[in-house]
Amino acid sequence: QVQLVESGGGLVQAGDSLRLSCTLSGGSISNYDVAWFRQAPGKEREFVGTMSWIGLSLTATYRDSVKGRFTMSGDSFKNTVYLQMNRLKPEDTAVYYCAARARPSDEYTYWGQGTQVTVSS
Repeated sequence: QVQLVESGGGLVQAGDSLRLSCTLSGGSISNYDVAWFRQAPGKEREFVGTMSWIGLSLTATYRDSVKGRFTMSGDSFKNTVYLQMNRLKPEDTAVYYCAARARPSDEYTYWGQGTQVTVSS
C-alpha cells in the first residue's frame, strides 16, 4: 500500500526559506508523478507544482505565483521528493500536501497528511 508522509513545515518570517519533504513507501517514487498542493484557511485546495521522472531526468511545472521561488527535486534512492520554498510570502501560508499518481492515471490517488507552513509578515 502506497503511503506518503510530509515533513518540514513550520513558522517562518516573510523572505525566509523552508524545504518540505515527501517520502513515499510501498512503491518506487520514480514510477509516480508527485505533486504538491496547498490549502489556506477558507480557500480551496490549489495546485503548487508537479514533478515526473522521465528516465533519469526530472521535469517539473509550477503555478505562476511560485515560479522562480519554489523548486521541486527528488531523490529516488530515498524515495523522497522535496519542495524548496524561497522568498516566502504571507500568502504562501497554508497546509501543504503531497500527492502521487501512478502513470498513466490522471488522478492523484495517494495523499499525505499535510504539513503546516505559516509565513508571518
